[in-house]
Amino acid sequence: MAIAGFEADAHLQPQDHKPHLKDSLDLNDWVTRCLRSAIDEATAKLQSGLAILASVGSTAPFVGLFGTVWGIYHALLAIGMSGQSTIDKVAGPIGEALIMTALGLAVAIPAVLGYNALVRGNKSVIAKLNRFAYDLHALFVTGSRVGSSTTFKSSAKVLPIRKA
Repeated sequence: MAIAGFEADAHLQPQDHKPHLKDSLDLNDWVTRCLRSAIDEATAKLQSGLAILASVGSTAPFVGLFGTVWGIYHALLAIGMSGQSTIDKVAGPIGEALIMTALGLAVAIPAVLGYNALVRGNKSVIAKLNRFAYDLHALFVTGSRVGSSTTFKSSAKVLPIRKA
């Protein structure tokens, strides 16, 4: 993000004395756009794969439920073919149904918890990126950080390292 802001600032610095169309661009808007683009790219990387995780978490219980219905259906078929409802006709298909339900939940619960943890973590990282972008914006547009007495020459080739 810092490199994107530095490149945006350097892009608008006069290279020679001939007038260019880029000289009419507002530094504030240009740096804002470049920093926003860097934040959007970082956000897209953070959120990649979350849709799949959310889909797994929301559909897995239904897959387990389908397995339950399928097992009960087979139990009823076994009862119907034999004409008697003994435990040996029902136990196998009902046991399979319960296993399918448990597998659906065993997949869904970690997927939902993982999704929620990742979304919560992403919000924190994005908030930090936005604060950092605000500081960078102030540095490139005004020449100093907000609340800082250190100034910065925007035509410099190397950014000073700020002590924490």
